[in-house]
Amino acid sequence: MPELTGVRCVKLPVADLPTSVGWYRRVYGFAPLYEFPDENGVVRGVAGDLPGGGYTGLALREIPGATGVPGFEVMLGVRDRAALEGWVAHLDEQGAEHSPIVEASVGWLVVVHDPDGHEHHLYTDQRHGIDQSGRAGYGRAVADPA
Repeated sequence: MPELTGVRCVKLPVADLPTSVGWYRRVYGFAPLYEFPDENGVVRGVAGDLPGGGYTGLALREIPGATGVPGFEVMLGVRDRAALEGWVAHLDEQGAEHSPIVEASVGWLVVVHDPDGHEHHLYTDQRHGIDQSGRAGYGRAVADPA
């Protein structure tokens, strides 16, 4: 099959575009680069960059009544546990509700919900070395990845 080059963009439905754009700016430093007006000229969507997001962009599209969907999570990489602790301090400064730091399957994570209830995991690239494979709901290596 042809090769993929990565995830180009994550587009999330939001109920109130200005509220969500403000939240993503404050919490993640989101920088909108494009806006998408409807047939009446009202901006109903934006797309742009997240600092540290590499090639993957973020788009927000206004959809009345939009809410998060259980089981759909946006996972954002964080270097290590110390950086995650820095994120906890930043989230507290911004008044963004979040979980405590969790020992997840292979690293540490913090769960954050945006204004529409989309669940975000700030997940460390650093592994903690704890074997969670015997715990329900935690990941384990696939026996035969082929």
